[in-house]
Amino acid sequence: MKWVAAPVALSAALLLAGCTPEQQRGFLPAGSEGATNHTDGITGLWVTSWIVLLAVGVITWALIIWATIAYRRRKGQTGLPVQLRYNMPIETFFTVVPVILVLGFFAFTAQEQSKIESRYDANEVENVVEVIGKRWAWDFNYVDEDVFFQGVQVQTDEAGDPVESTMPTLYLPVNKKTEVRLETRDVIHSFWIVEFLYKKDMIPGQTNYMSFEPTKTGTFMGKCAELCGESHSMMLFEVKVVEQDEYDAYIDSLREAGNTGQVGLEFNPNHDRFHGDGAKAENE
Repeated sequence: MKWVAAPVALSAALLLAGCTPEQQRGFLPAGSEGATNHTDGITGLWVTSWIVLLAVGVITWALIIWATIAYRRRKGQTGLPVQLRYNMPIETFFTVVPVILVLGFFAFTAQEQSKIESRYDANEVENVVEVIGKRWAWDFNYVDEDVFFQGVQVQTDEAGDPVESTMPTLYLPVNKKTEVRLETRDVIHSFWIVEFLYKKDMIPGQTNYMSFEPTKTGTFMGKCAELCGESHSMMLFEVKVVEQDEYDAYIDSLREAGNTGQVGLEFNPNHDRFHGDGAKAENE
């Protein structure tokens, strides 16, 4: 079998070498390489899972094709072929291997999820931002600097494409441990920075958190990933990860524009709609 193994190994090496960087990363969004301290782990889990699943698929189809050819009806044969029942080695194999695969996927996924969902300790956090979702735009509170930005719905051009200059923009300093607090004024939204390979829901009356460290400067695309109404598709934003000097200059520009203090949830259309006991408020 050595004369068979060598060509197969060589063919596999050539095939992998011929893959584009996009294919090698499992067709994940361009620009996500090293975008945060979490993206490489997510990419590794994704690509490894596909490799394992493709290998299982190749083996399965190979066995099906082999059985079809090896046990086909020969010329002159009639009736059903000899039936194979209660083959314990095969049945054990077909039971144990899927269980091992499921447990393996679960274990590695849980491990990676634990890293992503872990919040930094209070003394580790170097930057705190509060993001407020609203139909159909975003507000950003820069908590440590006590300034804010209020966005409006993204405008479109004649072709119906979003105008980039009207997008709300969230600035983050590179290489700073960041905590993002997620709030919503109205319905459920979902905060998704595409190249960060991670999103999290924004639930009315509940604060959710994202903890990460942006590790690469650049402009990244953001959007709401939860259907939230007629203009959901235009609930877009950008994230600019910049050096500290540029971040400080942007914060100073907000302060000079009079955007001091923090934006609250007082414009929440759900506010005071119900009392704690579920009865409707009198001022509705």
